Amino acid sequence: MTHVGTVLTAKGVKPIVNYQQAFKNTYLYGSYSPIDGSHFTWEVEGVDSLIFEAYLKAFSMYKPEELKIVIIDNAGFHATKNIKIPDNVKLIRIPPYTPELNPCEKVWQYLKERFKNRTFVNIQALKKWLHITVQNEINNQNIMNIVKSEFYTETFKACFKI
Repeated sequence: MTHVGTVLTAKGVKPIVNYQQAFKNTYLYGSYSPIDGSHFTWEVEGVDSLIFEAYLKAFSMYKPEELKIVIIDNAGFHATKNIKIPDNVKLIRIPPYTPELNPCEKVWQYLKERFKNRTFVNIQALKKWLHITVQNEINNQNIMNIVKSEFYTETFKACFKI
């Protein structure tokens, strides 16, 4: 569905924006470090606990020597009751209605800003645009600028005596 955003126009000129509503989806899972900008993004066809478990497994294999701390919210697919969590992944659940505590939410907002006022001929064109955007714009420096947080930086330093 087109996310309609604001545009600059001359005074009194109403902008014309193409609008599209289709019921096809793709999803991004991602983990983004406010400490050094490292990142892991995964595009999938759905959201459920089994896909979340597969994401955690794939993420655990990315730089497997690292301990990964993943902030999760109360989304239904984040249920962890019957899934295996890799040993090098630790989950921290944030309180309800506090998306500002989740670095990923800032990345999703960044991507949505680039998505506004766009239409695509089909889901494959959307995925292609998404892959190119993630590949070109999701890099360590941009991630650090997007998700930078004194709270996480200072907490990390205090916990690990850096």
